[in-house]
Amino acid sequence: MKIVTSIVVLFFYMIGTSQTNEMAQLEGILYKDHSLVSIQTFNGDISKINRLSQNVKDSRPFIAPGLIDIQINGFVGVDFSGPDLTVEGVKKATQALWEAGVTSYFPTVITSDFNRLKKNFAVLAEARKDPEIALSIPGFHLEGPYISPIAGFRGAHLEKYIKNPDWSEFQELQRAAENGIKLITVAPELVGAIPFIRNCTNSGVIVSLGHHNGSASDVQFAVDAGARMVTHLGNGCANEIDRHLNPLWPQLSEDRIHISIIADGFHLTKEEVRTFYKVKGVENTILVSDALDLAGLPPGEYRRGERKLLLTQDVVKLPKENVLAGATSPISKCVGVVMDFTQCSLRDAIQMASSNPARMFSLEDLGDVEQGKRADLILFTMENNKMVVKKTYIQGQLVYSQK
Repeated sequence: MKIVTSIVVLFFYMIGTSQTNEMAQLEGILYKDHSLVSIQTFNGDISKINRLSQNVKDSRPFIAPGLIDIQINGFVGVDFSGPDLTVEGVKKATQALWEAGVTSYFPTVITSDFNRLKKNFAVLAEARKDPEIALSIPGFHLEGPYISPIAGFRGAHLEKYIKNPDWSEFQELQRAAENGIKLITVAPELVGAIPFIRNCTNSGVIVSLGHHNGSASDVQFAVDAGARMVTHLGNGCANEIDRHLNPLWPQLSEDRIHISIIADGFHLTKEEVRTFYKVKGVENTILVSDALDLAGLPPGEYRRGERKLLLTQDVVKLPKENVLAGATSPISKCVGVVMDFTQCSLRDAIQMASSNPARMFSLEDLGDVEQGKRADLILFTMENNKMVVKKTYIQGQLVYSQK
């Protein structure tokens, strides 16, 4: 069998490319230690990594594993919870996320009418079968409707659709999703929440605590039942809380759970991000975007279903509730912000945006640049502490190249 070889030299340009991409060789600065490396890929996997001599002033792009965003509500006008979701829409959002360096993500469906939830999960399940984007969607995230109905804690979720956990109902959603729901956000203080969490855990679904006003005991019982994460810590929380008895402290002090945070520079203050990072550390922190479908659209007022939202340059607001409704930036922005706020290394930032979610969801072939891993790679520069994606590869195939 004849092997067609492509040699890719990364000085912001590429020399040659193979149509079959059976084999390729890339050169760039490895994100882990800033060393110059040559990476060989074969049949979609990383087959060899060679260290090269380099000039101290070498300005070639970094090479890192593709980013993994486990909480994204939509992108470029495509709303995963909206009434008009289509397979083509999911493809459009996926391709736009490639441009932001996101090679894997969990489309996130939020609190809504039950029939809408079923319909949209069915659409997502169908989209997941499309060979062009299938590798980019390892699962789905259900955020609600089993969350706190209390103003502030429920965030921008519509109160009339919020309910107590119902295992039979969730199984119906899971059937519609063709078992694609891998993550669910739940409030632990709700009636029936603890046995529900136990059932989810036993079925292989990761449970994350979020949009809740649970006590320290509620959090402990939930973790004992199998909860392993916290959804966007510091958000989905009332504007005014008791300084001692609130959901933040028990979640920060519980060593058995990871936290996810929206480090876009607006959802959390610098001091919050620094504190959360210091308590949980790089091993137990996951970056998420929480981006909405409005991301990438012009600022202004938008109606999404039964909600009137205000899109600014920085965030999406729900003025009626005086709360944030989501982010306007992809997770790639969080990489630069968390480095700026915490002074962590690029290696640590990539770990929180790729390696940690891969490990949490047992995506064993993703999340690192190592021999045998799938060649989901991004090539990027850091300009003024911002990640600028130059090229994106999925299973060794070039899916985005900056023009």
